[in-house]
Amino acid sequence: MPATLFDDLSDPRRPSAPLAARLRPRNLDEVLGQREALAEGSPLRRLVAGAAGAATAPSVILWGPPGSGKTTLASLIAEAANRRFVELSAVTAGVKDVREVLTSARDALAMGQDTVLFVDEVHRFSKTQQDALLPAVENGIVTLVAATTENPSFAVIAPLLSRSIVVRLTAMSDEDLATLLERAVTDPRGLRGEVSVTDDAASMLVRLAGGDARRALTALEAAAGAAAATGVVESVHVERAIQTAIVRYDRDGDQHYDVASALIKSVRGSDVDAALHYLARMVEAGEDPRFIARRLVILASEDVGMADPSALPVAVAAMQAVSLIGLPEARLTLAQAVVHLALAPKSNSVYRAINAAQEDVRAGLSGPVPEHLRDGSYRGAADYGHGVGYSYPHDSTAGVVPQQYAPESVGSRRYYQPSSRGSEGPAAERLARINAILHPDTEPGEDA
Repeated sequence: MPATLFDDLSDPRRPSAPLAARLRPRNLDEVLGQREALAEGSPLRRLVAGAAGAATAPSVILWGPPGSGKTTLASLIAEAANRRFVELSAVTAGVKDVREVLTSARDALAMGQDTVLFVDEVHRFSKTQQDALLPAVENGIVTLVAATTENPSFAVIAPLLSRSIVVRLTAMSDEDLATLLERAVTDPRGLRGEVSVTDDAASMLVRLAGGDARRALTALEAAAGAAAATGVVESVHVERAIQTAIVRYDRDGDQHYDVASALIKSVRGSDVDAALHYLARMVEAGEDPRFIARRLVILASEDVGMADPSALPVAVAAMQAVSLIGLPEARLTLAQAVVHLALAPKSNSVYRAINAAQEDVRAGLSGPVPEHLRDGSYRGAADYGHGVGYSYPHDSTAGVVPQQYAPESVGSRRYYQPSSRGSEGPAAERLARINAILHPDTEPGEDA
């Protein structure tokens, strides 16, 4: 294994190396983006710059989306400290591989050489594999530089997390990506000015990259190959090279929950177009349509409720249809449900009502069922007073009779407080008339 894994990959003398590898930054001045993480005085900048004390610096966990520079920064940290650099991929390495690397690190340390261990996709390491790393990290046998696209709080074991600095990296901005593409076209390590890129093509490349530097360079390299005959990269060349924009979405990671959250919040906020966008992202990423449907059913009661009583049947019907037909046809069913729910008037009154009722129950606000409401259908029930005195509402012209329903301790507490939106407006008026009969001594909206 070379002293640094990147010696071979980033060597500009290798014209066959991928463009993204050839353009890997050689120093901090070439790094684009990550201004906050690399601010003056930040732990990461001191490590990368090889500042005094870097030799005893703690391990680092680089957390960020693909193409944000995790691997680049790891290599710069190793080079700045003039250390031996070893890489493990959590995708392919097992516990045996981890132990072999640590053994070689101990041997190197005995010869006076420190080791930086770079673990890519550390979130894919099992607990056993992470446990195997812990003693070496704790004793300074290796300085761990781990890269992950997942939240380390959930993906990395607590003992390893506590011994590391977590550095949050962000996706590259459109401006930084545009600068990177310009550099790639003119840099001797890149395309050496042999092609030019139109403004439309550059904008398309930035858009397709989605904040991922590696993706932007890969797409540029493919488009440049398609434009070899003319030497000018146009939108058509980008389209030929990149058939489909890869959606930024991980079914099992942070993006899974972030995009799902954005879908629900867009529907709740009545932004139908944003909701359809997030639905499309989930569908294109291969999300389980049943997961989407279940979330919509929950939303129908939580955020629409009685403002549009048809919302719940629509959502349930969508869930049933999805289970019957599956994708790709189910995308239409899901889209119809999303549009219906997004355009529906919103009310969380049902949600608040059940929450308030449960809070009272948990607090001990309960009590025996009033005797006249108890089951009086069995022989001898009347001897206990069960069912005695119950007034049958259908015998009343109004269909409502003044009698006690809730336990004494609950009294006439009001849990359901309808809004004035959609169908809840008339429902609120009817509730007021009902409460005037059931609770004539209680002011509207007042808890007894």
